[in-house]
Amino acid sequence: MYVYDVRALDATEIKAKYHQLSPWLDERRRRLWAAVEAEQLGFGGVSAVAIATGLSRNTIRAGVKELAATRRAKRPVDTERIRQPGGGRKPVTEKDPRLLAALDALVQPYTRGDPMGPLRWTCKSTGRLAAELTRQGHRVSARKVAALLQELAYSLQANRKTREGASHPDRNAQFEHINAQTRAFQRREQPVISVDTKKKELVGEFKNAGREWRPKGRPRPVQIHDFVDAELGKVIPYGVYDLARNHGWVSVGTDHDTPAFAVASIRRWWKRMGHLAYPRATALLILADAGGSNGYRSRLWKARLHQLAVHTGLRISVCHFPPGTSKWNKIEHRMFCHITENWRGRPLVSHEVIIQLIGGTTTQTGLRIHAGLDKRRYPTGLTVSRAELSRARIEPAVFHGDRNYTIHPTP
Repeated sequence: MYVYDVRALDATEIKAKYHQLSPWLDERRRRLWAAVEAEQLGFGGVSAVAIATGLSRNTIRAGVKELAATRRAKRPVDTERIRQPGGGRKPVTEKDPRLLAALDALVQPYTRGDPMGPLRWTCKSTGRLAAELTRQGHRVSARKVAALLQELAYSLQANRKTREGASHPDRNAQFEHINAQTRAFQRREQPVISVDTKKKELVGEFKNAGREWRPKGRPRPVQIHDFVDAELGKVIPYGVYDLARNHGWVSVGTDHDTPAFAVASIRRWWKRMGHLAYPRATALLILADAGGSNGYRSRLWKARLHQLAVHTGLRISVCHFPPGTSKWNKIEHRMFCHITENWRGRPLVSHEVIIQLIGGTTTQTGLRIHAGLDKRRYPTGLTVSRAELSRARIEPAVFHGDRNYTIHPTP
């Protein structure tokens, strides 16, 4: 004779029904259904239903109490409400009204001007913020801090390059002057070039930013540390960009970025490309930044330009961009950016590789670049006195003669 455990059979039936109904039950209906099943089983029903469904015994007991209260009150059931009014865990900000203000004070960009404030000089991770808030008496977890930061309209932000420093009072007027000079020279079919120095590059098996197509799982191995190779050193690419022809020249120097190197690069462009493209040229317009090796304050820059003017017979006009506006120089976004794109992910292992990568840079708009290695020495510290500079015939323009001037090929 077999003895069946009726309670076990009931639990199996309840488990089967629960799995069928669960997808259509919300929190309240699940609780009330479990309470009804527990009442039907009688003594021990709460435990049996809890075992069969996995629901908490407290949840089922709460459903039993809710059913009993509804029967006693004899009121219609609100089928939309899941919890009783005021039910559920209270938000941490309701328990601790000063928590949001304390968190906001910690993550203010300048900690409200207090240089001795907590976390002023540390990484403001959610873990550190939670620890500091707990130290101040506000018990909160790192995960809750992240949710509160979103509530306060904070998000993870990276730095953005937007500030250009103090704006020059005649900035717009200088741009208009540059544009007018450029159009005037091009109408007369005289060359207009944009010049600048690209950032220095390490030569050797070093990581270069960007990615290139390679067999999967076989990245190119490079040096872990970016220490300058004693034999190969660094290179200094100085570029000359012809605005009208969309052609460029890059002198890859190996010594120092000096005014002498800058003018020597322009001289090489004229010898290799310029005089062939403009055989009837009598003047040259150079657009340059306000600082660096071609800065408007450099006497050596002007003295070497005078030597170039005498050598070529060209009347050389120079217009410098206002301070803090180097990114507006045409060479930056018409030539240098394409060179960087062309050699992305490629270690610059030798001077020959650099020359080939620069020379291989082209665009669909017709950009063509030639490059050459310049191993000559360009010592720093060379000075030109006012008396020496006065021997050059430099004619300042009517508008901002310090940044706009013409150098004549005769003393």
